[in-house]
Amino acid sequence: MRTVAPLSLTLLVLTGLAGFSQPAGKALPKLPEPPRELAQPPADGAKTPSGLVTRVLRHGQPGAHPRPQDYVTFHYTGWTLDGRSFDSTLALDGPLTLPLERLMKGMVEGMGLMTAGEKRLLWVPEALAFAGAKGKPAGNLVLEVDLLAVDPPPSEAPADLTRPPEEALLRPSGLVFRSLRAGTGTQHPTKRSTVTVHYSGWTQDGKLFDSSVLRRSPATFRLDGVIKGWTEGVQLMVKGDKFRFWVPQKLAYQGEEGKPAGLLVFDIELQEFWQ
Repeated sequence: MRTVAPLSLTLLVLTGLAGFSQPAGKALPKLPEPPRELAQPPADGAKTPSGLVTRVLRHGQPGAHPRPQDYVTFHYTGWTLDGRSFDSTLALDGPLTLPLERLMKGMVEGMGLMTAGEKRLLWVPEALAFAGAKGKPAGNLVLEVDLLAVDPPPSEAPADLTRPPEEALLRPSGLVFRSLRAGTGTQHPTKRSTVTVHYSGWTQDGKLFDSSVLRRSPATFRLDGVIKGWTEGVQLMVKGDKFRFWVPQKLAYQGEEGKPAGLLVFDIELQEFWQ
C-alpha cells in the first residue's frame, strides 16, 4: 500500500485533532489572497443574529443545507484580521470530510447556510471562533470556505438499500450501481491499479458493518486484492466519482465465515489511483 505522510498543519477549525508533519521536499501550494475587506465586513454581506457575516463567492447546486450530523467535504483557508493565513486545507493532499458538528461554531452556522458546490467568505466573530482559547488565533477571523459535498452520516442506511432505483444500471455479472456524484477525471483504473477510496458498507437489514468515513481514514489497496464486486465496480469509475453498488453474495464474500452475508450495499468514492 502507498502511504502518504500528512502535512505540517494544525487544523484549527476542528476540535481535538493533532498536528501534522510535513513530508520532506513537498512544496506548499499558493494560497488565496486575503479579501480586501478583511478587518471590516462588507456592507453587502449577509449578517445573522449571532454576528456572523457571509458573502457568496460562488452559488451552489440546488439541494438541502447540511445538518449538524451530516458529513461535509470542503476546502478552507483562514486569516486573522492582520492578513496572516493561519491554516489552509489547500496544503493537504485533498479536502477534509468531517461531521459538520465537529467544526467551530462559526463554520457550523456558516456552512449550514450553504449547499454543495457553494463557496463563501465568512467573517467570524471571536465568540463563534476560538473564544480566546490558549494557542489558537485570537479575535475575529475570516474564512474562505468551499463546500464540495454534503452526505448523510454512514450510520443512516440509504433509503434505496433494498430496492435499487430505476436509474440504477445492472451489469451482466449481477452487479448493480448508480452514480451519486460525478467526478472530474477521464481515466479509469484497471484491475491491477492501486486505488484510494472512501467507502461505507451495509447489509440488507440496514446494519453498517464497515466505513472508512467514520474512521476518517481513506483505504488504499490493489483492485485485484478485494472482493469481485469491488474489482469490477471501481473500474467503472473516474477520479472524484461516488457510486452506490448493490453487490450480490457471489461477488462479495460468498458465504465466508465471519464475513457479512448476502447482498451488500457499498457507497464508494474514488479519490485517487495509480496504474
